[in-house]
Amino acid sequence: MTALVCTEPGAFDYKEMVPPVLTPGHAIVQIKRIGICGTDLHAFEGTQPYFSYPRILGHELSGDLIEADGAEGFVPGEAITIIPYFNCGSCIACRNGKPNCCTQINVFGVHSDGGMAEYVSVPSYSLLKSNGLSYDELALVEPLAIGAHGVRRANIAAGEFVLVIGAGPIGLGTMEFARIAGATVIALDINDQRLQFCREKLGIEHTINAASDNVIQRLKAITNNDMPTVVIDATGNRQAINNALQYLAHGGRFVLIGLQKDEISFSHPEFHKRESTLMSSRNATRKDFETVMAAMKSGLVNPANYIKHRAKFSEVKEVFNSWLIPATGVIKAMVEME
Repeated sequence: MTALVCTEPGAFDYKEMVPPVLTPGHAIVQIKRIGICGTDLHAFEGTQPYFSYPRILGHELSGDLIEADGAEGFVPGEAITIIPYFNCGSCIACRNGKPNCCTQINVFGVHSDGGMAEYVSVPSYSLLKSNGLSYDELALVEPLAIGAHGVRRANIAAGEFVLVIGAGPIGLGTMEFARIAGATVIALDINDQRLQFCREKLGIEHTINAASDNVIQRLKAITNNDMPTVVIDATGNRQAINNALQYLAHGGRFVLIGLQKDEISFSHPEFHKRESTLMSSRNATRKDFETVMAAMKSGLVNPANYIKHRAKFSEVKEVFNSWLIPATGVIKAMVEME
């Protein structure tokens, strides 16, 4: 079979490899779609934490089940997606129902070779039935689940003002599920094209350009001087994270979905006087995947909004660089296996 390997930052190479064989507790999947996410882009750039080379990227996946061991209720030939966070099942996080932050977590396409290949072997427990969703829709479940998990972590209540910083794919999904939770969502970014997408495609009424607007003044005007009770960072940008505390209401929650390599820092007095809650949000759980799939089925989320660029698997090496350029307008690039 053919796989696409990121051999080092900035370099891809197609390689012929031996297809996986069935092993106990695992499933063989023929890949049909691969969504390109920020992790893939950052890995290609060389800025992704927890990463080493060479590596086969790809964890936003859909495909057909070929065969499986220990996958009760699944049949060969059916369409599936996977939860690409493989966990140990026995550590304190797993025992407490948080396999998304397992102490020994293995994220497919990050810690181990992922889905940019014709066939993959994955743990059978990671399989999810399609529930009638298309290959495109199934490959979008994972990135949207990241946002759904962050919203669930924030415990957002109807009527709250929620500021989402970063209008990339993860931030957009976060906005969707904050809206579904009943919040008044405010989008903050420096890209007018992305902010226009928020308004026109997601129905986000309040958008702020951090490069040209007075952010604090705009937030005060929108929230009647209260400021947002929830601020969620989906940028993974150190400066954006360090600046965000000033946007938070007293008594508010600051949730970090985005991830960057360095330390974060902010004024302890500013944090303390607000009695702020700071939390991270890592990956997602099966519950979040099921929430996303139900939202797609019910029409609360329209997957067609996201996919703006497509490529055949054989074209990825040539076009991948272009997906790094904001001017190309990429929201979600989708790779189709041939």
